[in-house]
Amino acid sequence: MNLRRLILLVLTLAAIAVVGSSLINSWTQPQVQSRLELYQTNLVLHAAEWQDSAAQTELTALQKGLLGDDGFASALKQYEKAQESVQETLEEAQTSPESLAQTPEQLQKIAQDLALKTGLLQVHQGDSAGALVTWKELIDNTTQPQTSTAETAQVLVGLWGSPAQILSDAEAVIRRHLEGWFQYQALSQLYTLQQRQDALQSLQVKEQTVAQEALLKLAIISAIPGLGLVLGLILLVFLGVQWLRKRQDSLIAQNANLPWKTPWTAETVLQVFVVGFFFLGQVVIPLLFQAALQRFNLQPGSLTARTQAELVFVNYGLLALGGLLVLYFSIRPSFPLPGGWFRFDWRGGWIGWGLGGYAVALPLVILVSLVNQQLWDGQGGSNPILPIALENRDQVALIIFLVTASVAAPVFEEIMFRGFLLPSLTRYMSVSGAIALSSVLFALAHLNVSEVLPLATLGIVLGVVYTRSRNLLSSILLHSLWNSGTLLSLYILGSGVG
Repeated sequence: MNLRRLILLVLTLAAIAVVGSSLINSWTQPQVQSRLELYQTNLVLHAAEWQDSAAQTELTALQKGLLGDDGFASALKQYEKAQESVQETLEEAQTSPESLAQTPEQLQKIAQDLALKTGLLQVHQGDSAGALVTWKELIDNTTQPQTSTAETAQVLVGLWGSPAQILSDAEAVIRRHLEGWFQYQALSQLYTLQQRQDALQSLQVKEQTVAQEALLKLAIISAIPGLGLVLGLILLVFLGVQWLRKRQDSLIAQNANLPWKTPWTAETVLQVFVVGFFFLGQVVIPLLFQAALQRFNLQPGSLTARTQAELVFVNYGLLALGGLLVLYFSIRPSFPLPGGWFRFDWRGGWIGWGLGGYAVALPLVILVSLVNQQLWDGQGGSNPILPIALENRDQVALIIFLVTASVAAPVFEEIMFRGFLLPSLTRYMSVSGAIALSSVLFALAHLNVSEVLPLATLGIVLGVVYTRSRNLLSSILLHSLWNSGTLLSLYILGSGVG
C-alpha cells in the first residue's frame, strides 16, 4: 500500500467516524418539524377567530378542512406535548448536557413560555382552574420572581383569579411578553374587566383582520403541496399503468438498464467524497470559520439573521468550490470523458422531467415522513438552515437563503451525487442498485438521523429522474423546486400575522 492510499484510508475512517458521531449527536436534537407544528398551531388559533356571517357556511367548511373539528383542543394538545418534550430534554440534560444544542437555561425559558401559553389555551377551553394551577406552578418554580415569564404569569393569575386583580402594569406586561393570539386573549380579558368597550372593540376588529390573514396563509401552505400531492398521485398511477402496458417501451423504463462507461475505480470515488466532501466540508472549513469568528470576537448567538445567512452562503460556497476542485483534479487524468457524463442539455424535456419528478416526490416523501415522524417523535435533528429561516423576517436574509438552498445546493449536490457518484457506481452494480446506494449516501451526508428516510426517498426520485432523462438540469430543477418549497413554507409560517 503506497502513501497516497494510506492517507486515503485514514481519511476514510475519519470521515466514517465524523458522520457516525454527527448522526448519533443528532439523535437527541429536536426536529424543525416540532417547531413547525407550533408555528402552524399559532396560525390556526388566529384563523379560528375569523367570523364572517356573509360567508359562514363556506367559512365553516374551510376552517374544518384546515383546522379540524376543534382547532383549540388540538392546539392545547400540541402545546402540552411540546411541554412534555422539553421536560424530557431537560431531564436528559442532567446526565449528558454536552449532547444538547441549547443550554438548560434556554430550555427552561422555552418550558416557561409554553406553560404561559398552555394556561391561556386551558382558559379558552373553559378550564380556568387548570390554567391558574399551571401559572401558579410556574411562579412557584421560578427562582427569580422578576423574570418576564413569572411577571406575566402573575398578571394572568390576577386577570383570571377569583376575585380578579388587575396589576398596574398589566397591559404593558402583556404587550411586552405575549404575542399573537395569546396576547389577544389576555388583552380581551383585561379590557373586559376594565370595561373599556372601545379598546375591546378595536382589538376585536384587528383580530378579524389578523384571522383572515392567518387563514389565507394556512390555505397557501396547504393548497400548494395539496395540489402537487394530487398531481403526483395521478402521475404515479399513469406511469404504473403505462409500464404495465408497454414495459420496456414505457417512459419510466427509458434508459433504466443503461450503465455509464466509467474510466475510474472506486478509489477515485472515495477520494472525491472523503477529501472533497467530508474532509473539507466537515473539518477544514468549520475550523477556518471558527478561527475567523474568534479572530473578530464574534459569538454565533449574537449574529443577526442576515449575517448568519451570509455566513451560510460563504460556508456552502467554499464547500462547493472545494468539492468541485477535488472532483475535477481527480477525474482529469480520464479526460476526455466518455459520452453521457455531466450532461447539461438545455434542449429536450428536462423541464417536464423536473416538474414531473417534483410531483411524484411529494406523495412519496410525505408518506415516508409521516411514518418517520412517528418513529422519531420530534427528535433526530434537522438541517441547521431551517430553524434560522423559520425564525427570521429579514427579506435580504431570505433571498440569501433562497440562493443558497435553491441554486447553490441543487447544482453542487446534483453534480456530486447524481452527476458523479451514481454513474460511477454503475461500474459495480445495476442502475437501480446505484440509485438506491447513492440515495442512502445522499441522505447520510445531511448528518441528521431523522432525515435519512425522507431524504433517501427524495434521492431515489432524483436518481430515477436523472437516469431516465440523462440530463443534470432535470434533477437540479427537481431539487431546486423541493428546497424552494420547503424554505418558502418555513418563511410563511415564521413570518407570523398581525
